[in-house]
Amino acid sequence: MTDYTAIDALLADARRQVELPPTAQRRALREALDLSRTQVAKALGVSPSTVAGWETGRDPSGEIREKYAYFLNGAQEKLHTLTEGTPPHTPDGCAPERGTSQAGTPADDDTTLPAPQPCILCGAPATHHVEGYPQHLDPADCAPASPATPAGPAATPAPADASPGPVTTPAPPGTSTGPAAAPAPPRRRSPQTQGRLPDLIARAVHEALAAHDGDMRPAIAELQRRAIPDAMALLDACRIGARYDIVGHPPLPDILRKKSAHGADDVWEARPHWTRLDPPAGTCEVTALDINGAYLSALKTHLPLGALEHSTGNVHSRRRAGIHLITPPDWDHHAHLPNPLGNRDEPGPVWVTEPTLRLLQRLATDAYGPLCDPPVIHESWTSGSTEQLFEKFRQILRDAREKAIAEDDEVTLEYVKSMYSKFVSTMGESNFNREIYRPDWMHIIRSQAFVNLWLKAHKAHTAGLTVMRVLGTDELHIAGDWRTVFAEGRGVSQVKVKDVYDLQTGAR
Repeated sequence: MTDYTAIDALLADARRQVELPPTAQRRALREALDLSRTQVAKALGVSPSTVAGWETGRDPSGEIREKYAYFLNGAQEKLHTLTEGTPPHTPDGCAPERGTSQAGTPADDDTTLPAPQPCILCGAPATHHVEGYPQHLDPADCAPASPATPAGPAATPAPADASPGPVTTPAPPGTSTGPAAAPAPPRRRSPQTQGRLPDLIARAVHEALAAHDGDMRPAIAELQRRAIPDAMALLDACRIGARYDIVGHPPLPDILRKKSAHGADDVWEARPHWTRLDPPAGTCEVTALDINGAYLSALKTHLPLGALEHSTGNVHSRRRAGIHLITPPDWDHHAHLPNPLGNRDEPGPVWVTEPTLRLLQRLATDAYGPLCDPPVIHESWTSGSTEQLFEKFRQILRDAREKAIAEDDEVTLEYVKSMYSKFVSTMGESNFNREIYRPDWMHIIRSQAFVNLWLKAHKAHTAGLTVMRVLGTDELHIAGDWRTVFAEGRGVSQVKVKDVYDLQTGAR
């Protein structure tokens, strides 16, 4: 009887695993209710990165799966009660995936919308699809919605101290409803401006100093240890209301995967390491300049939205960004300027990022001589792009950095530097940041820093200065009166002196 009793107990406890909607629909449900991952994670007793995993391909199990299913079912019911009319739904009640029509076919790219829809980045009305998303064609038009600027034709601004009103369920960005269908009303957004954000940086610094009785050294060490999760929390806070979710793990081509545990992938970042071989005769004084906030400035670069798509042929769209297999042009200016491709000795095609490609194309124009022939593109992995993805995040860090410099606040300065440098460095295959896995973004941002350094070297050269060395991300060695070309200081648009030495004797 004991064996049968155990079997009966086993069968009594056994139950079928609850079904969950597809990953993209899980995210769409949460976003339609204006809920952040942090809010959902707190309610379920997990971390925001765990919720990110559930929305990008992983599934929970056991009791937490049932809780998550309960949340998703409740979200669907809540949307039904808040929605005026019946929004387009798939058979299981969830909205179609972004970038597809209700029939499941890709939405038209770069087309005029029948009525304005909220831009995926700023929420202000946009009149075009760009690679499947409502977006402004000109980045200058892309700005945070303000109380004086409605987020869409059917939206009204909410008071700053009021809770968002009833939410309507829009067709996801990129959804094509056909010529006869009326456009879905945009989701109401509470206008979000930088001034309304909590000062997370100042709060963290205050807490660290208080915990260490005002001792700066251990406070800085603590803040540097927590720089990555704090950067992600700041990013999450400054993107409240944004329509494109940047946290996730989209599928990536093999060229972006490391070949071994300690190896590299196939993408060439074009890091410079160049020394002039024919220095001027005699003695000359060389100044090593440090480019301030190189990675911080490089956050403003063309980043691909969503998963990368493959294409072939010598074709490049300025509205897309990604990585490209090119045959680089010959470079005949080694005596005066470094190769924009960096120190690469291997001949033949190479995978480069968007900033490197655009620099080479730029140098092939009449405005630059041209200095080289255009590169030849063989194939590409790209998606629709924007320069605004990290713009608010970048501005907050820049302002905090400048305030710290003005107030001689070493603790905040070191904290902010760690936040943006570690944020960029851990976007790839890193055990330190599991919320963003975008090695393509990491390569692109770092390459943009190298491009910015190369352009400063070119600016010095065209001004008649002698460029002696160009190294890494932020080091430029120049002979001549560099102050006529660059502003000295600690701001991100300025440079500071790192070293001064005599070229002939090497004396320092």
